[in-house]
Amino acid sequence: MKLRQFLDNIAPNFEKGGRLEAFFPVYEAIDTALYTPATVTTAPTHVRDGLNLKRIMMTVWLCAFIPALAGAYFAGLHANEAMQALGQTSVDNWRALILDPLTNYSPDSVWDCVVHGFSYYFPLYIVVFMGGIIFEAWFASKRGHEINEGFFVTSILFTLTLPASTPLWMAVVGIIFGVVIGKEVFGGTGKNFLNPALTGRAFLYFAYPAQMSGDSVWVAVDGFTRVTPLGNAALGQDYGVTWMQAFIGNMPGALGETSTLALLLAAFILVVTRIASWRIMLGCVIGLGAIVLLFNMIGSDNAMFQMTLKWHLVLGGFAFGAVFMATDPVSASMTNNGRWVYGMLIGVMCGLIRVVNPAFPEGMMLAILFGNLFAPLIDHFVVQSNVKRRKARG
Repeated sequence: MKLRQFLDNIAPNFEKGGRLEAFFPVYEAIDTALYTPATVTTAPTHVRDGLNLKRIMMTVWLCAFIPALAGAYFAGLHANEAMQALGQTSVDNWRALILDPLTNYSPDSVWDCVVHGFSYYFPLYIVVFMGGIIFEAWFASKRGHEINEGFFVTSILFTLTLPASTPLWMAVVGIIFGVVIGKEVFGGTGKNFLNPALTGRAFLYFAYPAQMSGDSVWVAVDGFTRVTPLGNAALGQDYGVTWMQAFIGNMPGALGETSTLALLLAAFILVVTRIASWRIMLGCVIGLGAIVLLFNMIGSDNAMFQMTLKWHLVLGGFAFGAVFMATDPVSASMTNNGRWVYGMLIGVMCGLIRVVNPAFPEGMMLAILFGNLFAPLIDHFVVQSNVKRRKARG
C-alpha cells in the first residue's frame, strides 16, 4: 500500500541518527496506530496473548462512544427544549454556520437532538485530544519513551466528564494538567498511580468551580438553568426526574455520565472481552450499597440519608466511574482479592462524600482518586497474605 510505503520511506529520518530523531515517538505512535508493530515477541519464555495493549485501549475507546452517543442526544434534547422555551430559532455563535442548515432545533426530532448535542461534544473532544497529544508527544520526545494508545482513552473519558457548556480553553487546560501532573511526571503510561482523566477533571472542579458546577452549566443555552437531580436531592427537594428517566439518561449532567443504560451496555462488552474487571465494578456497587443501607437505617434530617441505593446507582457519575474510571488497569488494584477491596472502598467513599458532605453531592470522582492512592497498599497486603498462607502450608 502507498501509505505503508510512505511510512517506510520516511522512517530513517526518525530513527537514531536521523534529522528528526527527537520526533521518533510521534512517528511510532502514528505507525502503530495504523499498522501492527514490526517488533514482536520472539523469546520462548513469554506468554502469548492476542489481547495486546493496543487492542485493549482501542476497545475501551470504542466502548466509550456508547455513553457519548447517549450523552450527545440528551445534551441536544435539553438544549432544544431550552431554546423552544426561550423562543430561540438559532444559536448565537459559530455553531449556527453548521447547525442551522442541518437541524430545526426540535426536541421531538432524534436527528435534531443528536446533531445539536454532538456540536458541543466534538469541539470539546477535538481540542482535548490536540492539547493533550501535544504535551504527550513533547514528554515522550524528551524522555525517549513511546506515545501510548492509552491517551486515546484518557482524552475521550476526560471529555465525557465535562458539562456541555465547558469553555474550550478550559478543557485544554484540564487535559494538560491531567496528562502532565497525573501521568508524565511519574514516567508515562504504566507508571502513574492516579487516573489522568480524573486528575484533570478534579483540577478543573477546584480551579473553576463556577464553570464546572452549579445550575447554569448543564444546559448549553444562555439564559436557561437546570439543577441536576443530585443537586435537588442535596437541597431536600424533589429529584425532578423519574427513576426510568434517570436510568436512560434524560436528566442534566456531564456528557457521558447520565445514561446508566448505555453504561451497562459498555460494561457488558468490557467484561465479556475481559478488558475491565467485573470484580471492581461489583465491588463499587457492594460498597455503595453497604454504606447507603447504613445511612437509611440511621435516618436524619439530611434528605441524602434517605436516598435509596437504586437512586444512587443512576444519579451522578457513579455508573460512569465504576465502569470506565475505577477499572483503569494502571491505577487500580492488580490482584483479584485486592480488586474487591479496592472497589468496595470506592463505593463506600462515594456514599460518604455524597451523604455526609452537604457541600459536595457528587462523590465518585474523589472516591476513585482516593482509591487510586490506596491501590498499591491493598495489593501489598494481599500479596503478603498469600505468601504467609503458602508458608503455613509448608
